Amino acid sequence: MKNTPFFQKHTALGAKMAPFAGYNMPISYSGINDEHAAVRNNAGVFDVSHMGEFILKGPDALDLIQRITTNDASKLTAGKAQYSAFTNEQGGIIDDLIVYCIEENKVYMLVVNASNIEKDWNWVRQHNSAGVEMHNISDKTCLLAIQGPNATKILQPLTEMDILNLKYYTFTKGTFAGVENVLVSATGYTGSGGVEIYFEDSNGAADKIWEAIFDAGKAAGIKPIGLGARDTLRLEMGYCLYGNDIDDTTSPLEAGLGWITKFTKDFTARNIIEAQKENGVKRKLVGFEMVDKGIPRHDYLIADEAGNIIGKVTSGTQAPSLQKAIGLGYVTSPFAHPDSEIYIQVRDKNLKAKVVKLPFQ
Repeated sequence: MKNTPFFQKHTALGAKMAPFAGYNMPISYSGINDEHAAVRNNAGVFDVSHMGEFILKGPDALDLIQRITTNDASKLTAGKAQYSAFTNEQGGIIDDLIVYCIEENKVYMLVVNASNIEKDWNWVRQHNSAGVEMHNISDKTCLLAIQGPNATKILQPLTEMDILNLKYYTFTKGTFAGVENVLVSATGYTGSGGVEIYFEDSNGAADKIWEAIFDAGKAAGIKPIGLGARDTLRLEMGYCLYGNDIDDTTSPLEAGLGWITKFTKDFTARNIIEAQKENGVKRKLVGFEMVDKGIPRHDYLIADEAGNIIGKVTSGTQAPSLQKAIGLGYVTSPFAHPDSEIYIQVRDKNLKAKVVKLPFQ
């Protein structure tokens, strides 16, 4: 198991640690509900240094990205980021990722999921026919996500970069808490605002930035947050989690990610996905809330009123902010419309649920 540079901090704070994507990661500190509320109402700090980062450089970097991702990266200018996906030859999702344009047409950073670093790196390298300069900087890059409505107010005194007015899916670079060459972005995964801070783990930078953030946020009650609350926060927003809601067998259109799938360019399996768009997909990822009492969990079966199996739950929880049980799951397309009645199979019982629009309300 690998440790992030903040492992000692987590254990000193009494975090409940568990293996995740090959790393020892904090699952919770004060409890998932408490941490969830801290991010929704105030500010919290996530260590997400397990994520992967690749730098692509050179005149053909954009062309490589265009050929292997579904979104149109040619729209990016320096300081902008974009949510995208890698698709395999069958049109399934290899990974979802964020593309950062560091220097237009020349330098890009791809941020990928921790569990997919090796798979993604090999996929990019396999398609790098024009000799684009590639650097896997995952192991030396720290990443902290400071999320919540008060996050940027707390952090602004630590830098001259204007992070208070950072627009969604943009980023800036500069000095933060005395550490140079820090990238600060607003691409949050919680739906509560805030920023992510990328920096190299050298010369004590990890300790320096961690301490500065918690000193600056002490009076405001900033809290460390584990992956447990990260999951409940993203689920309330209806954001996909790779390995649960999307994987190598789900297409972007089935997953409701048509908005990041642009047919104005060629990319892997474009013809398959375009045919899905024309002909319609047989199943769709939907959000649902429970009508009957019960909590949906990953892999629970979904049935229609007659008991016929129509799909499967991919994520589910008792939503802390909403005080109700919610979930995501794939169902056959006729049941994908809002207000459709579906049934979740929980221990031999078919519990009623209804399909709802995302994000959950």
